Amino acid sequence: MDNTATKAIIMAAGVGNRLLPLTKTIPKPLIAVNGKIMIESVIEALLENEITEIYIVVGYLKEQFAYLAEKYNSKITFLFNPHYKTCNNVSSLYVAREFLGNCIIMDGDFIVQNAAIFSPQFDFSGYCSTWTAQTGEWLQTLDSDGFVTSCSRNGGENGWQLFSVSFWTNEDGAKLRYHLEEIFQRQKITDIYWDDIPMFYCKNDFKLKIRPIKSTDLQEIDSLSELCEIDKSYSELLRRVK
Repeated sequence: MDNTATKAIIMAAGVGNRLLPLTKTIPKPLIAVNGKIMIESVIEALLENEITEIYIVVGYLKEQFAYLAEKYNSKITFLFNPHYKTCNNVSSLYVAREFLGNCIIMDGDFIVQNAAIFSPQFDFSGYCSTWTAQTGEWLQTLDSDGFVTSCSRNGGENGWQLFSVSFWTNEDGAKLRYHLEEIFQRQKITDIYWDDIPMFYCKNDFKLKIRPIKSTDLQEIDSLSELCEIDKSYSELLRRVK
């Protein structure tokens, strides 16, 4: 099976509460880390892989993202999530649902260290993942053929840690759209991550494989203390908060 990702959906609507007070005036994806704005590292890695159809789902302080379209020659379409204040990120993928299929879905709040993780050719839908001996993050187990058999939200030992970059075929994108409309629109379930749908709610409808990456291929930042560890220029801010 040979699939090619032709478009990308970047999730950038959230408030970023765990990085307050920094995110009081700037959306988390627009924070600079060692001189590089996080979402720009994502966009540039996509363009390096000739993925030029890019949709950014915005919400919180959405007007601050507008400069990106000019900077990257209008290769970007913004989608507004009107539910960003009251719903989890299932609402962001819901507003982007018509673009699912032969796509990459990712968060906009990490630094890409290796653009090859966005290489557009892929065989099966699934998440970029790295082997780990122990983690508190979402952890997948595989069968002997390499398909995902289960996932633990609470982590565990000796498995494949899931990262927020995933690839979806046309067939699986259509399934995701159907389930998004059923769960978010009709059942009004609004407090889940969109990843809960293929990993838990409707896992029997998907045959997922992992895309192996190294833990150094991207930097995820979940808290102000983590940001300070990576970029010491924020240390004074952290001291003031404490």
